[in-house]
Amino acid sequence: MRTFRVGLVQQSVTASLSETKEKLAANIKVCATNGAQLVVLQELHNTPYFCQVEDVNNFDLAETIPGPSTDFFGKLAKKLGIVLVTSLFEKRAPGLYHNTAVVFDRDGSIAGKYRKMHIPDDPAYYEKFYFTPGDLGFKPIETSLGKLGLMVCWDQWYPEGARLMALNGAELLIFPTAIGWESTDAPDEKQRQLDAWQVIMRGHAVANGIPVIAVNRVGHEPDPSGQTNGILFWGSSFVAGPQGEFLAIATTDKDENLVVNVDVERSEQVRRWWPFLRDRRIDAYEGILKRFCDK
Repeated sequence: MRTFRVGLVQQSVTASLSETKEKLAANIKVCATNGAQLVVLQELHNTPYFCQVEDVNNFDLAETIPGPSTDFFGKLAKKLGIVLVTSLFEKRAPGLYHNTAVVFDRDGSIAGKYRKMHIPDDPAYYEKFYFTPGDLGFKPIETSLGKLGLMVCWDQWYPEGARLMALNGAELLIFPTAIGWESTDAPDEKQRQLDAWQVIMRGHAVANGIPVIAVNRVGHEPDPSGQTNGILFWGSSFVAGPQGEFLAIATTDKDENLVVNVDVERSEQVRRWWPFLRDRRIDAYEGILKRFCDK
């Protein structure tokens, strides 16, 4: 059995970059102290979720990779001897920005990065204004713990990305996330949204026979423009096993650190019971490359 402990850091953020990073560091240390060998942070964890508005001044929040944040988190990963998954606003070149997840190995080096492929453009989630779609593909990042299939938030709704990560040998699917409720939605609608969010990722676990880790923000963040009531991020970070079963789930409304045992070898047995990869009709899927199969 090949089992390791995974830490999930679900937290609210403040407007102070230094305070937020110190809070992140403290929570990462809590996970490591409790035996976590892999720690995963939420999407764009350094700052409030700035994509609620379209403001060119927010581009000043972006950093180069390598840069100040990679130095900070790389040193922390090395000190604690952990693999660490972070999520940063990357300045690639003047006028070219990405929503980028960076993975640090246990020696503090950058094991790899993933640039968010699917970019939303919804009310209060104006990400197309800020982020260029990723160009690194759906390729797992090799670490000393194994191959991590890393994607970011909106990517979680697309089975194609999860499948390609699995076909490329990912042993885990990991989704740093920033998603929440608009206050005027009815309670039953809010529950449907949360249920759908969990179900789609648990479906990736089932369809591909590998565990899934999702780490979401928590707490209310106001809309700087005042046009909406802001976003109440619903937390609920979780780990699901290769049959979609919940291994752990966080609260909807509190900062919380989860540390969970994940058996990555169990995927082999599950795939023997449910041989979905064996039975795929790869000769019949050409239509998947079309926008829509018009008659």
